[in-house]
Amino acid sequence: MSRPLVVTDCDEVLLHMVRHFREWMAEQHGVEFDLSGNPFAETFVLPGRTEPLSFDEKWQFLDAFFDDEMARQTAIPGAVEAIAELQREADVVVLTNLQDRYNAARAAQLREHGIATRVVTNQGPKGEALRRIVDEFAPSRAVFIDDLAHHHASAAEVLPKISRLHFCGEPAIAPHIPCALDAGHAHARIDTWAEALPWLLETLHGTKV
Repeated sequence: MSRPLVVTDCDEVLLHMVRHFREWMAEQHGVEFDLSGNPFAETFVLPGRTEPLSFDEKWQFLDAFFDDEMARQTAIPGAVEAIAELQREADVVVLTNLQDRYNAARAAQLREHGIATRVVTNQGPKGEALRRIVDEFAPSRAVFIDDLAHHHASAAEVLPKISRLHFCGEPAIAPHIPCALDAGHAHARIDTWAEALPWLLETLHGTKV
């Protein structure tokens, strides 16, 4: 009999990212920005400029961060323990929006924090990548976890029957991001692992959603 499946994002779900990216941008590039912006990346500009960075410029900085600074990232409180508990009950796959060249580095990074699991890299909306993972595992039940509302919208469109938890473990941005539950694309919005783990276990056992 197939096991349940948890497909989870990494940044702001398992590991802090934006707080460390902000620190690095200030240290290396003299850029200060406000995490309470929505989206936060539109609130920072380079010294000597007044206009926000372009999409391509933002990703140049993000790629540079992931090239050299992944060791900065710290675990979201409770994430390591929660994933260990979930792995007793289910298969766990990390679906992360990074270029494929970062796949091995992301997997190694997570192992260093005590999370040993398969990593799938993706670009763009996550619905189709999620569908491929679910098709491969053919789970008895499945849950998708992500911090960004548009990925829940994509998942809901492609796999409407999958359970979806909107989770953002970064307190600086959690109150400011669009909420997938409010939009009707998630079944729950929970931002701490202490509260999320019971919901997930109940969902995987079929007593919720």
